[in-house]
Amino acid sequence: MDASVILPVEAEGFVQSLETFSIKEVGSARWFRQHEYIEKLNMQAILSASAMHDKFVKELLVSHGKIPVLVHEMILVEVWKHKVFPILCQLEDFNPKNTFHLYMVIHHEATIINLLETIMFHKDSCEAADDSVLDLVDYCHRKLTLLAGKATREGETTHDQQNMSGNTVVSSIEELQSQNAALEFEISLKAVSVLRYITDHSDSISVINRMLCTHNVPCVLVQLIDCCPWSRCRKGVVEKYINGKWQNIPVEDHLKMTKLDGQVWISLYNLLLKEDCQRKYDFNSFNKNQLLKLRGFMTEVLIDQLPNLAELQRYLAHIAVTDPAPPKKGLVLEQIPEMWNHIVRENSGKWKAIAKHQVKETFNPSESDLQLQAQRLAQTYNLDVMETLLPEKPKCGSCGKEATKRCSRCQGEWYCQRECQVKHWPKHKKACQLMMEATEKIQRDLHINR
Repeated sequence: MDASVILPVEAEGFVQSLETFSIKEVGSARWFRQHEYIEKLNMQAILSASAMHDKFVKELLVSHGKIPVLVHEMILVEVWKHKVFPILCQLEDFNPKNTFHLYMVIHHEATIINLLETIMFHKDSCEAADDSVLDLVDYCHRKLTLLAGKATREGETTHDQQNMSGNTVVSSIEELQSQNAALEFEISLKAVSVLRYITDHSDSISVINRMLCTHNVPCVLVQLIDCCPWSRCRKGVVEKYINGKWQNIPVEDHLKMTKLDGQVWISLYNLLLKEDCQRKYDFNSFNKNQLLKLRGFMTEVLIDQLPNLAELQRYLAHIAVTDPAPPKKGLVLEQIPEMWNHIVRENSGKWKAIAKHQVKETFNPSESDLQLQAQRLAQTYNLDVMETLLPEKPKCGSCGKEATKRCSRCQGEWYCQRECQVKHWPKHKKACQLMMEATEKIQRDLHINR
């Protein structure tokens, strides 16, 4: 595969230019330009990983020391979404004709966590993240706690229901809030993988202490396995969230492990079986009882799919009948994460002023600015390139075979031959119309008042 989003020389320019912003600058023209750079770096990193090509994006981010910048910018938008966005939505004088600019800000966090998921698979990325790994651990813990509490799943479900009903008239701001809830679910799932890679690669005492003692990550992971938010049952049909969408799972595959299941189990394996971790973790009665819940999930079918879990199963059997030694307490000078607290402390008491400033200066773009943004984003999200990023070849919507032809109306469904398309049309017709209407709305939004 020769397709690429950017050349190595372009990527180097993008990476070198990456910088940290203040919360007031979020959404500004300069910030938006960096967002485009990160989008392109993300797409190229995924393309390189899926095609087993030269991973030059990862190597550039490592060699130029820019991974902490990515972590900072991700947490900056997270804080903005918590502190500024709710105020902005309540301002009486904020009624934008076009919310696309705002959506791109909300989407920025998803873009960065996606890029981090791709590059943190490699140990040198984890090492190059340096002290920001601690901030990343805190970030992942926040997202996993949301998942375990099912908050994001409920938000995502509400979003589905609003879209399917088609009858409820919602304002552009309400729609944006709904999109934010749906994105939060996806972001939290990416955080599961990022945390797993940190447990793979980090030997830092501060990082281990943060995961085991400060946040008790093993117990959060037990909750995730228990509630499994990426799996649900609708009208008797089991669905699992795979490759960015809910998919029907045939009965014979109900016990098949998804990538997310695997990430959680491997994280637990690393946190409970590494020697350094065992010395730090407090196996008190609560923690021990929580961990022993795992034994009910460790079936032969599960262990066949991930044989390493046999070792974890033996370890759980061991702690069921013994009391592990209490953690060794010694004087440890450990680092603490600073990004979230620094951003909040620096802007404390200014949130409303920031929201008002951004309504006036940032999220009320002129017609010419909107048109320019639309052109730049069309170049960034090139459809031909995006297709090369698909994790697998498209499948026929009718028979499930590998497909090469696409529905010419909505561009959203694939078929292997015309006969399958004709046969599937009665089922596809309604979805096709909805997708066409959604596409037309986006085009109207992008070219408003043109």
